[in-house]
Amino acid sequence: MGQFEQITAFLAVAEAHSFVRAAESLGIAPSSVTRTVSELEARLGVQLLVRTTRRVSLTQAGITFQTQVEPLIGGLAQAQNDVRAFQTTLTGTLRVSAPLSFGLHRLAGPLISFRDATPDVDLQISLTDRFVDILTEDFDMALRISGVPTDLSTIWRKIAPVPRSLIASPGYLARCGTPQVPGDLTAHTALAYTHLAHGNVWQLTDPATGLTEPVRIKAGLTCDNGDLLAQLAGTDQGIALLPDFLLRDAIAAGDLVRLLPDWQPPEIWLTAFFPPYRRLPAALDRFTEYVVSALGGAPL
Repeated sequence: MGQFEQITAFLAVAEAHSFVRAAESLGIAPSSVTRTVSELEARLGVQLLVRTTRRVSLTQAGITFQTQVEPLIGGLAQAQNDVRAFQTTLTGTLRVSAPLSFGLHRLAGPLISFRDATPDVDLQISLTDRFVDILTEDFDMALRISGVPTDLSTIWRKIAPVPRSLIASPGYLARCGTPQVPGDLTAHTALAYTHLAHGNVWQLTDPATGLTEPVRIKAGLTCDNGDLLAQLAGTDQGIALLPDFLLRDAIAAGDLVRLLPDWQPPEIWLTAFFPPYRRLPAALDRFTEYVVSALGGAPL
């Protein structure tokens, strides 16, 4: 029998002045309560209770022990209840990391819906394009746009594919020419994303043949933010490979042009990463469902 159970049994007897009534309140047999309290006394090396046929009374040592352990046990029980509440109730603090451009363009809707539905959750959002280690940086969840997850220390859930396109401005293409095949890109100025998985190599695949052609680009500028790269591409600075959700308005307006549309970069996804929970806490599970409901399935 653990110390917590021994002390709990002792406190029940001390309050009821009876092993039988203590057993009833604990839902166990009187003989079990008697044995448990005796084990506690043996472990402490002191008599805590005086047993008579009519009543159970506390010794002086028992009174001292009861006074000191009662608030501790009460606090421990409350702590256990509070911790269990995270698994079932929509309260507490939820810390989420997400990419900057994705957060600005697509995350506001799910956040508003979640906050309206769960006002007792303190939601803390950190927007950054750097890799965030949720295990060491105290995050409950990270939304990432990346290739196939390889992190074995976390669990993850794919939410939506993120199509990408090669783009440039009409002005840049008028000045430098339009690439017709992937190899043509080597003669152009590239605007490179800092966190691209393959560095200064763009891998492009022809869906019709399955042929993949890696192209080593000449990065005239490297940046860790997609919005800025899209703006620079729109001002004739070079060619960029970026997620479509950053480009659609500029392409529709004619400010950017898709290049090599028959060649596809490696697939990337919006993916939710979590610490290795056996079961997600209630608030985290609910937030994930709001993101999936708003963004899941269809390409971003």
